[in-house]
Amino acid sequence: MTRVDDGSPQGRDEIKQLLADAGHRPNKELGQNFLTDPDIVNRIVSLARVNDRTCVVEIGAGTGTLTMALASASRRVVAYEIDPHLESILSATVGGMSNVEVRIADASRVRLEDELVGEPWTLVANLPYNVGTGIVLDALTGSPKVESFVVMVQREVADRMLAHPGSKTYGLPSVVVGLHAKGTVAFAVSPEVFDPPPRVDSAVILLERVEPDEYAQRALEVAAGAFGQRRKMLRRSLASVLSDPVATIVAAGIDPTLRAEDLAPEEFVAIARAEEAS
Repeated sequence: MTRVDDGSPQGRDEIKQLLADAGHRPNKELGQNFLTDPDIVNRIVSLARVNDRTCVVEIGAGTGTLTMALASASRRVVAYEIDPHLESILSATVGGMSNVEVRIADASRVRLEDELVGEPWTLVANLPYNVGTGIVLDALTGSPKVESFVVMVQREVADRMLAHPGSKTYGLPSVVVGLHAKGTVAFAVSPEVFDPPPRVDSAVILLERVEPDEYAQRALEVAAGAFGQRRKMLRRSLASVLSDPVATIVAAGIDPTLRAEDLAPEEFVAIARAEEAS
């Protein structure tokens, strides 16, 4: 199928034809659900606020529909795709765009900080549900060159990332996001806009990086210990993390009988600071 590189998103019929011509069927193990709605693609690009100075890293290029739209609006796109069977499709759809570089690689095993040259970068992606959380959290903690994120994830994942203390979905991912970014759910996405449609709803989230506290890394280690035994009070769940958990927690101004889900991200930072001061 011939494609004119005008930057317009692919529709459902075109995507089906591209896949059929390549003899490709969606791979469930790779979480392949191809986004087929041009309106959603355009909303994602608009939300990312890319322009001719923006460098974009895309995770999960698929057939290139989002890649093309991003490339038409930005300076450069580096697009990762794990499935080598899609390389021929991407060559046909974005191969003629001089500002696109396709990398056939597993983005969950890539350290973006080492792979991306210069800064800043915007990460835009329709993330596979099985690896989406890890990719976003790893980039937040380890790739400061990525300053903003516009990612589509399973709605449940979005809720966990942006949950507030005290909610059932609040956990370590929420703390990671809370310490490194300001985030919001931009809009919901129904299964019908994918081929094949997933069995769950999706959501597009926007994360804008903030400068983390100098104790953020230790705070995450403390939070990991606390959420590892989330049913226990902090004085017990942090016994293997802090040398004197009760004294340190009290010094941070926190009640040691609280549990992990009761603490805001900055309160884990307060515990890390108190530990250093003790």
